[in-house]
Amino acid sequence: MPLLRETGETAADAWTIIADDQPVPDTGAVVVSLKRWREERETLAGRDAPLGVLLSSGALASDVAPDLQRLGLIALDFPKFRDGRGFTVARELRERFGYTGEIRAMGHVIADQFPLLVRCGVSTVQVPDTAKLDQWQAALGKLTIAYQKAVAGEELPLSLRRFKVA
Repeated sequence: MPLLRETGETAADAWTIIADDQPVPDTGAVVVSLKRWREERETLAGRDAPLGVLLSSGALASDVAPDLQRLGLIALDFPKFRDGRGFTVARELRERFGYTGEIRAMGHVIADQFPLLVRCGVSTVQVPDTAKLDQWQAALGKLTIAYQKAVAGEELPLSLRRFKVA
């Protein structure tokens, strides 16, 4: 599946998702489930290769907060495009826990959500193979003003501009 950066550029995917019943290779960047991370934390943390954790839609940012310095990627699974819990998790990872690594949205996300995901701190989005990348890239330019403050430091949101004008 194609991978888009927050800028709309395509990116190579160096990460491999490892199922819970599959062995974890000694080398290469791998992503494991939160369940597996909890069960095999010390063994996985001892690997000399990048490690990521996949959070299902019911998981919280606080579930991985104590281990963020060990993790190079947090993948957020969106089972349905209308399930917005991943937006909250991304924002909490950035704002509350200060996570600076890659946050990836994957699963059932749509192009219209791309700019909102970026505003919440998502750095890459795994898009479906059938997606038209030009539509996803164009979506970034459609959201030109927002009511809330974004994780990414941009100009004042609409809610605060009125005070600046006054």
